[in-house]
Amino acid sequence: MTTMTLSLATEQKQKMDTFPEMNWSEVARQAFAQKLQDLEFLRKFKEKSTLTEKDALRLGKEVSRAVSAKLRSQPR
Repeated sequence: MTTMTLSLATEQKQKMDTFPEMNWSEVARQAFAQKLQDLEFLRKFKEKSTLTEKDALRLGKEVSRAVSAKLRSQPR
């Protein structure tokens, strides 16, 4: 197994220290594994996609507008 050193903000480390029962190395390993799984999925999805970057940007804007309209219409 390889060793990795991470830098954290002091405040974050202090908060983590309030949970001594947590195995923070395992939490980090799981987070890395999940992120890698997500990235591999996106890579495979992208390889099969016929969308152009222009198409993707257009669709993203349409989704953003739809979500924004839905949120604005909800009662506060």
